[in-house]
Amino acid sequence: MKSHKKLIAIVGPTAVGKTAVAIDLAVQLNAEIISADSRQLFIELEIGTAKPSPQELAMVKHHFINYKSIEEEYDAATFGEEAYKLVTILFEKYDTVILCGGSGLYVKALLEGFDEMPEIAKWQRESIVAEFEQKGLSWLQNELLIEDPEYYRQIDIQNPHRLIRGLEIVRASGKPVSAFRVSKKRELPFEAIKIGLELPREELYDRIDLRMDRMIEQGLFQEAERFYSRKELNALQTVGYKEIYGFMDGAYDKEEAIRLLKRNSRNYAKRQLTWFKKDKETVWCRPDEVDSKFKIVNSKLVSLQS
Repeated sequence: MKSHKKLIAIVGPTAVGKTAVAIDLAVQLNAEIISADSRQLFIELEIGTAKPSPQELAMVKHHFINYKSIEEEYDAATFGEEAYKLVTILFEKYDTVILCGGSGLYVKALLEGFDEMPEIAKWQRESIVAEFEQKGLSWLQNELLIEDPEYYRQIDIQNPHRLIRGLEIVRASGKPVSAFRVSKKRELPFEAIKIGLELPREELYDRIDLRMDRMIEQGLFQEAERFYSRKELNALQTVGYKEIYGFMDGAYDKEEAIRLLKRNSRNYAKRQLTWFKKDKETVWCRPDEVDSKFKIVNSKLVSLQS
C-alpha cells in the first residue's frame, strides 16, 4: 500500500520550460527538487548545460546539480540508487518531492531501478575502442544499430561513449541493453505523478534556437575551449560541446558549428519526446497549462482536472 507521499516528475524535451514549472510547483507544495539531468550534475559545465540560474537555485533547494566533476564517471544506474535513497530521506520531512529533468534513463532509473549490468572484460572494451579509433564513428553507429537497434534509437548516436557502452553490454551478455532494465521493476512506496511538458514543434524549435543563440552570446564557445584538452571525457561528448570541438579541430567553420549545435539540439529534443511518450502514465500539457491540469489545495496536489 502506497503512502500519501507524492513524487511529481516534470519531464519533456530540452528548452520546453521544465525548470520554471518545477520551481513553481516546489514553491507551492513546499518541496525540494531532484534534478534528473545527466549533464547539469557536472560542476565545471555551466553555459552548455542550461543549469538553473543562481537566482532559481536560491528559490528552491536542488539536488544533483553541480554534484560531480567531469573527471568522474557517473551513470544512470548510480543516479537511480543515490536518488532513490535521497527521496526516502526527503519524505521524512516533506509530503512531496519534485523530480525534474529530460534524461529519460535517469528518470527511469529512479522510478523503476536497473538490474545489475553484466561484467565487461577489459579485452572486450579495448577491442571495441580499438576498432572505433581505426574505423570511426559511423562504424560504431552501424555496429550498434545491427546488434541492439532499440538502444540505438534511444541514445545520442553522436556520443561514442554511449555507443561503446551499448556494444560492450550486448557483446558481453548476448542480450540487448533493455534486458537489464525490466526484470526487477522497483516497487515504489509512494505515488509517482508524471507531468510531461510539450509545445508545438515549431514553437519548441524556435525556443531551442533562441536558447542556443543566448548560450553563444554568454560564451559557450569559450567555455568549450577551456576543456578542449579533456574533450574525450564522456561529459563533453554531448550536444553543445562536441560540435564546437569539431570546429576547433578544423572540420568545419564556426557558422557550420552553430548550425550543427541547433540541429543536433532539435534532434535531441525529438529523441527525448519519443522516449517519454512511451510512458502512458505521463499526463501531457503545455508548460503554461500545468495549473489548469492539476489542482493544488492547501499546499497539496490532490487531483487531476479534466
